[in-house]
Amino acid sequence: MAKVTLLAYTPAPEKTVAMAAKLCYSASGIETIAEGLSEDKAASFVDMLAEIGHESPIEHASFTFGIENVSRSFLAQITRHRIASFSVQSQRYVAEKNFDFILPPEIEAEPEAKAVFLQAMEEDCRHYEKITEILKQKYKRAFLHQGKSEKQAERAAEKKAIEDARFVLPNACETKMVCTFNARSLLNFFSHRCCNRAQWEIREVATQMLLLVREVAPHIFAHAGPPCLRGACPEGKMSCGRAEEVRKSFLKDVEKK
Repeated sequence: MAKVTLLAYTPAPEKTVAMAAKLCYSASGIETIAEGLSEDKAASFVDMLAEIGHESPIEHASFTFGIENVSRSFLAQITRHRIASFSVQSQRYVAEKNFDFILPPEIEAEPEAKAVFLQAMEEDCRHYEKITEILKQKYKRAFLHQGKSEKQAERAAEKKAIEDARFVLPNACETKMVCTFNARSLLNFFSHRCCNRAQWEIREVATQMLLLVREVAPHIFAHAGPPCLRGACPEGKMSCGRAEEVRKSFLKDVEKK
């Protein structure tokens, strides 16, 4: 199962957003911008921004997450959210011998499919190791010929070999990352990825992320989640058709925190 950790965030995120909003709507100077901004006042500013749809001030709050036990398929999806920063464990520099992988629940639930899947992972592992070894020997000879020591040639050859051997690795290969979003980008992310139509893995991660940020910025993320929490489903013919069920189950999961 994916694991999400909130590593860091803007101190007093809602007060930070409130200061930015206060500057927009009052004659306050920078020196006095924080005056009178109690927790309740800051919350009131944030609620007002949500009510009038003024989202730019919430960009001043950012949140950094550690995400692990996810697939490279997940990586391809989350990096489509471009207003964010990502640092991902590299398959170019980190060898994937006996790599961990993500087993989709629907495949795990079908014994025949699971057996085929596990066999494929074993084969991919063997192919990766075989290709790595072949290339490693090739590069080692070249490095020795260039005058490197045995130890230097061995280390450099393995690093260069896994550069290309990684091309045989599957989407299921496990990875981990650190990513940072500002609050406005997160609201967009939750709207798309907490939706019942989102792929199961990224929906699971998005929901965990939302639970975590609601603990530290409850007013910013009070209405965050799939669009059907805030009104009618916008998916049209592509709707899952279970908006009411999604509302109830999603709100129940969020309220557990």
